[in-house]
Amino acid sequence: MENQPIINSHGDGPEETGARRGSPLLARIEASFDELRKSERAVAQFVLAHPNEVLNISIAELAYRVGVSQPTVARFVNALGFTGFKEFKLRLAQSLASGVPYVHRDVGPDDSLEEVAPKVFNRTIGALMSVRNQLDATRLERAVELITRAARMEFYGIGNSGIVATDAQHKFFRFGIPAVAYSDPHTQGMAATLLEEGDVVVAISASGRTPEIIRACELAREAGADVIAITASGSPLARTATVLLAADVPEDPDVYAPMTSRIAHLALIDVLSVSVALASGPELIKRLERTKQTLRDKRIRGFEA
Repeated sequence: MENQPIINSHGDGPEETGARRGSPLLARIEASFDELRKSERAVAQFVLAHPNEVLNISIAELAYRVGVSQPTVARFVNALGFTGFKEFKLRLAQSLASGVPYVHRDVGPDDSLEEVAPKVFNRTIGALMSVRNQLDATRLERAVELITRAARMEFYGIGNSGIVATDAQHKFFRFGIPAVAYSDPHTQGMAATLLEEGDVVVAISASGRTPEIIRACELAREAGADVIAITASGSPLARTATVLLAADVPEDPDVYAPMTSRIAHLALIDVLSVSVALASGPELIKRLERTKQTLRDKRIRGFEA
């Protein structure tokens, strides 16, 4: 039996679905769809179905075509984190231009082993390029500023994201900042209430919809701490955060374990750690060199390349 075209809940056909997987911003709009107001969803549906048309019309024309007011369109672009319609169209154009056509070439049951590796690598490369293209330099700078001034750092992640949180703690404790990672939701909630002003939480979640993570971050904010969220744009966790580092990576629902989102999150942690190291100056470099020497002392000598 031949595969039938898939129609999603937004009423889009197979061509639109394939196109948006190649565009970071369209994937971001789809991920944020349920969080939008009803009138804003109508704008989202039009943009998802006709992205190239949107590039060539005014905000007044878009409002007329959708059947909503201009303020509704303005609220839609603001909900996505843009300051205005002009900025939104610019980012949409960049997103459509940088879309990676092979991102959606997932592994199928009939693929040979020779095909598996290239497809997995291509999907991962596409995801990393997508996250790179949507990374906001201003937000990254703000996140680095918060971390360099932090008295304490805590990393929260549950399940697969808990592994990323542990990796992050392993990087940042070497910077001389007291840092811990918690993957248990009960511990996260208790720890968050003990934070103070000047402390920083880095919360990691692929969906941004895990209630326990969101609640822990709310408690952290109430305690006076700042929250850096590595998660999907427009998600409840993103809205809770002081700073959002967006990672809009659609996962294949037929894959049992998330892969691309984890690698994208690890890459963002690396970007943060390298940026913090550069911002911290020569003293940090000396400290890292001392830790590196400790590792060298633990290796068997005589096998250096």
